[in-house]
Amino acid sequence: MNSIDNLRIDINSQNFWPWWPLLPLYPYGKRFTFFKEIVPNQIWTFEQLQGLYYVAVPVRLTVIKVNGGLMLINPLPPTESLLVDLRKLEDLYGPVLSIVLPTASGLEHKISMPAMARSFPKALLWVCPGQWSFPLSLPSSWLGIPAKRTRILLADGVPYPEFFEWISLGPINIGLGRFQEISCFDKRSGSLIITDALVGIDSNPPKLFDSDPTPLLFHAREKGSDPLIDTASNRRKGWLRLVLFSSFLRPNNLSIPSLSSIISNSFKPGFRNIKVHFGIYPFEWQSGWQSSALKLVGQDKPLLQVAPVVRRLVFPRAKNELLRWLDIISSLRGLRMIIPAHFSSPISFRNKDCLTFRRKINFSEWIKKEDDWSFLSSVDELLIEKEIVPKDPTFNPKN
Repeated sequence: MNSIDNLRIDINSQNFWPWWPLLPLYPYGKRFTFFKEIVPNQIWTFEQLQGLYYVAVPVRLTVIKVNGGLMLINPLPPTESLLVDLRKLEDLYGPVLSIVLPTASGLEHKISMPAMARSFPKALLWVCPGQWSFPLSLPSSWLGIPAKRTRILLADGVPYPEFFEWISLGPINIGLGRFQEISCFDKRSGSLIITDALVGIDSNPPKLFDSDPTPLLFHAREKGSDPLIDTASNRRKGWLRLVLFSSFLRPNNLSIPSLSSIISNSFKPGFRNIKVHFGIYPFEWQSGWQSSALKLVGQDKPLLQVAPVVRRLVFPRAKNELLRWLDIISSLRGLRMIIPAHFSSPISFRNKDCLTFRRKINFSEWIKKEDDWSFLSSVDELLIEKEIVPKDPTFNPKN
């Protein structure tokens, strides 16, 4: 058993991300990157953490070998460490030829596109149709995506159609803009690269946290004056709570203690530093949270699902569009696995698995309002009441 303060954190200038203030998500300017090979000599992934208030989950860039070079899907902040490993792949397989932003609404993916484009000035850029920004709707070129070498997926064709099938989910009208993502099926390996449509969640924390388990240990505590103690059980406990947080935003078995209680456990000796947020811990976990968390994770393999936030805020009135997309996926010849942009990857996923998953969705209670779903449901109903989100999700291209 070790105090977190005694752990050596391998984060240095190679992991520095100077543009983090544009989207101030944890771990801010220090982005450790975990690199692994998925399909030998063909597919690789780079993972970083991202989140709010230590509620951090993996976000993933996928690299695929194509004729004469490499294609990148779902950009990440190009830290020096990430670029060093990418340059090694370039030395072996050729230059980065294409960079693909396959989502219209995923801010955590598009925020890295300009910097990634600058890192590879000869690469052709492909973006999902209907890019939008908030609070001001600005042209992509104003956001740093070079217009002269940018192509629109589907409208301007697709990259490497001889190797890949590109499948659209959406567009779906979500009020401020559209939800749409373009999935990429690699016919050679049977791999489906997706962004936010599906996730698979394991019961154990990803290896990415080995670089710095602070988020896990922070949320494994019961109050702000508890020390951050690094044990396997604390890591798993913290991970299950992070899964609940990121899935439901405010799970049913979580309450906010009184301000006096929060303050009484804060700023104690040994807790006057930013790592432990000065002992400020505005959470109080009630009994039953473990059973809620275990419904979201798989024990032997990652549990495949539509992330609750996406299901309740994007798809509540667009279930048929998701089913249509799954129909196409289930017919892909040679489907073997999916590589999502979040949580676990890769996940075994064959045609029969897709059909089983589709049936589960088709016959499930889709719009849930009780228990852990109550907060997300209240957000959805408020957005409809304020006419921010339409009752009819049909996309009108004139809007």
